[in-house]
Amino acid sequence: MTESDGPQVTCRLPAVIAVCTAAIFNIMLLAGGVVGVVFISDCPRQPFIPIYLLMMGVNSLLFWRFEKFNTSFCYLVFSVFFIWFIVGNVLVYSIYEPNYNKNITQANAYCDKTLYLFAFWMTNLTYVLLGVLFLSCHYCLLQQEPDEAQMPLQG
Repeated sequence: MTESDGPQVTCRLPAVIAVCTAAIFNIMLLAGGVVGVVFISDCPRQPFIPIYLLMMGVNSLLFWRFEKFNTSFCYLVFSVFFIWFIVGNVLVYSIYEPNYNKNITQANAYCDKTLYLFAFWMTNLTYVLLGVLFLSCHYCLLQQEPDEAQMPLQG
């Protein structure tokens, strides 16, 4: 069987885009974990935002560390990631746009500007990157030629 007999997949550029997007996504989540640790107590208005960032970074580490070993563990980590992402959306968008100034009389009404804006844009960028990954994978699937067994019978 020669190379031309099998299905031709001509989606190298979308595959490269998908790999680069996944790398950016991983770096972004790890940076979120660091920001979450650094600003762990700097958002009394919504104290779970740093925890959201921290958990996203931890989930990213777990997923990339154990993806080759146990498929069910990867599904569990991805499920936890998805749940935390939904929770993070509620946490971040529910207080848009918070007071960034720490006031002595109302200390609980502020959120650190760096922390909040990082969480806000990380959440938005997650949607963009997931969209790019989806479109790249969808393009690759469209470029595959169907097998003869899957083709409808013509009469």
